[in-house]
Amino acid sequence: MRTERWTVADLLRELGDIPPDRIRMKPTPGTAKKRDVVNADIHENRLCELIDGVLVEKTTGYRESLIAMIIGKALLNFINGKKLGVVLGTDGSLEILHGIVRLPDVCYIARENLPGGKLPLEAIPSLVPDIAVEVLSRSNTKAEMKRKRREYFEAGTQLVWEIDPRKRIATVYTADVAGRVLKESETLDGGNVLPGFKLKLKDLFAELD
Repeated sequence: MRTERWTVADLLRELGDIPPDRIRMKPTPGTAKKRDVVNADIHENRLCELIDGVLVEKTTGYRESLIAMIIGKALLNFINGKKLGVVLGTDGSLEILHGIVRLPDVCYIARENLPGGKLPLEAIPSLVPDIAVEVLSRSNTKAEMKRKRREYFEAGTQLVWEIDPRKRIATVYTADVAGRVLKESETLDGGNVLPGFKLKLKDLFAELD
């Protein structure tokens, strides 16, 4: 992160023009570490991502949480008994790149990408999701999500699903380029990452009613 001629406007722009109330001032932006992510969760019940030394609060509402839970359950049901990998929820903090800790709302990590095929013991392991799911909330900006996708794919993620509960669409990304928009009448699938996995969006969004 740049330090010369740095202003609050520069910081907000660097983080994707997110609302300033999501940026934590303690520790001072630019100095935060992984341990601060853990402390915010344990002592303040705040979920934060770490971006170039800045703690950024991850916001979600009950509707977003519901959608994430349904997707997570569908993924778990699909991999159950197959020993394909693990599925994590929003609390699953991952250092996907050096100094970058992300908390996808749901993610799938293939077993072969786990060290020795086992879950690491660290609170925030250096792991990259094969599938990252982000359920959009009102405070998520286009620039913020574009940066997240760039980091995911740079780290090695193969598939990113962005779910928009308000528009009732899902956008599927296989690279840091324009995604494929799926309407409510279409079906989300696991592509080459989880062949055979399917989730009808009409069933997913029906839970919001």
